[in-house]
Amino acid sequence: MDAFNAALETVNGYIWTDWMLYILLAVGLLFTIWSGFCQYRAITHGVAVTAGKYDHPDDPGAISHFQALSAALSATVGLGNIAGVAIAIAIGGPGAVFWMWIVGFVGMALKSTEVTQSMLFRDTSDPDNPHGGPMFVVAKGLKEWGLGGLGKFIGVLFCLTLLVSAVTGGNMFQAWSVGDITREVTDMPEYATGLILACLVAMVIIGGIKRIGSVAGVLVPFMCVMYVGIVLVVLGFNLDAIPDVFALIFRSAFNPSEAGGAFIGGAAGTALLWGMKRALFSSESGQGSSPIAHSAAQTREPVSEGVVAGLEPFIDTIVVCTLTALVILSTGALTRGDGTEGADGTFANAPAIAIHTNTTGDTTTQSWTLGTPTTYQINGSEVVFGQTNLPERTERGVELGGPWKNGDSVFVIAHGGDTNKETASNRVMMTGSVVIPEETNASPYVRWAMIHSENKEVAHWSSMIESGLPTLVNPVIYEDYKGATLTAYAINRQFPGVGNWFIMIASWLFAVSTMISWSYYGEQGIVFLLGNWAVGIYKIVYCLLILVATAGIVTTTKEIGNLSDLGTGMMLWVNIPIMLIFGATAMAAWHGYFKRLKSGDIQSTAKSE
Repeated sequence: MDAFNAALETVNGYIWTDWMLYILLAVGLLFTIWSGFCQYRAITHGVAVTAGKYDHPDDPGAISHFQALSAALSATVGLGNIAGVAIAIAIGGPGAVFWMWIVGFVGMALKSTEVTQSMLFRDTSDPDNPHGGPMFVVAKGLKEWGLGGLGKFIGVLFCLTLLVSAVTGGNMFQAWSVGDITREVTDMPEYATGLILACLVAMVIIGGIKRIGSVAGVLVPFMCVMYVGIVLVVLGFNLDAIPDVFALIFRSAFNPSEAGGAFIGGAAGTALLWGMKRALFSSESGQGSSPIAHSAAQTREPVSEGVVAGLEPFIDTIVVCTLTALVILSTGALTRGDGTEGADGTFANAPAIAIHTNTTGDTTTQSWTLGTPTTYQINGSEVVFGQTNLPERTERGVELGGPWKNGDSVFVIAHGGDTNKETASNRVMMTGSVVIPEETNASPYVRWAMIHSENKEVAHWSSMIESGLPTLVNPVIYEDYKGATLTAYAINRQFPGVGNWFIMIASWLFAVSTMISWSYYGEQGIVFLLGNWAVGIYKIVYCLLILVATAGIVTTTKEIGNLSDLGTGMMLWVNIPIMLIFGATAMAAWHGYFKRLKSGDIQSTAKSE
């Protein structure tokens, strides 16, 4: 798994270059200006269209504007809003929220444009089962220009990236996150969660887009109101902290986020990178996925659905993601206080950080770990970890997270050496796992991961052989709340015992809604690539991958983040050029639509009744 994760990091390093993010921002700004600030149109005219004021019963399509928006939102308003935001803040710091807002704003223009293009080129030969998306845009559009072969090739390339994203970020990330939070709350094994999820998803996706639209039309409004409601209550108890939180967000967007407590710090560049990546993953702006759902909408006016689509990033990123971020920051869940405040345990005697030297042939490598390097037999292989005793959990820790459980992820904060460019501090998080032996007379302990000198994040530690080993900032241990569990912990800080159960329920709802929509996205990719005959096989594989994600193969935030980043990044690389090639076509239709709307050629059906 380590080799696979390292390979993913290498590939993502090329995909997620800084200039790629700048290009995305530039394209979003281009269509913002070209469309005459379509964000305004989305929150005015888009609301009216969604409400059905321009519906005609004889229009081609399978689902209503509201159902299409709900189906698309069910894919975007998901664990990216709970887990993704938490990951971005935990790694990039509060400044990541600012860059989420930027992506949310320009994302409204990206989403309106790409959906308009897909509606212009969608296939409605079967009115009850329309097909659309960037693959149809480029295939049909270039064919009209006499470049059908090239269009087909680019369409196939997009579908391949679509399938990667569907099975990773749209499926496995969701299942893994739900398994993690469910294990945290109920101690249910992740594989049991995966089995239940697979059954639920299968029962919905077998009915196609009409069933997905119907389920999403009920599920999305319910889960959004439920989630926003509890978050607003928590924020109501922390109103005094909100102004300082906003000031911190703006300050950290352009300056390093100061390290403190359980937070190791974040450079401004890291905030930009993670804020944009998580917002893109959450809203899917420019990714080309949600146009597939919108293409099923019942309408004769392609632009009307593009206007509706602009509401997605506003609801998803600017509203829901912001509320999650405010809860995490206003409750102090990110830093958990200084010293022993907010810690889950205190070592009676602070364990030392030790060097472990390994020689294989002519190669000698050195690693660092906490406590005593110990060799374990895992799956027939010898693996070295550090080992320390497990401190008794504090009363506050038990109140917020319950007693220690076997497999709990934990960490300590160490410092020393040069400043890390990714954290803007000399702090490093050392992670471990709680082991509670089955033998009643055996004491629980922590198995600490090894930190290798070749690891790019801690390469500066190699200089410590001469200058001395790093030391713990404080002799305390924290439970490692990853993704959704960090958001749950934030709510728990205000209402002990409530956060875990609430976030677990919300995670199940959000995950199922996302997984059913992404299943449809992947299905349309399969239809384009192979035809309808392969759809059944695809659905079986899709559900089986839910089980794979919860089988314990992927265990850390970074691993699952790498999987989702791979799919998102690959789709952007293919879809953005498609948007630019057919940008003039979309904008001509856009301005023509609003000219006809202004002249009265397009009438509201509500007025005509």
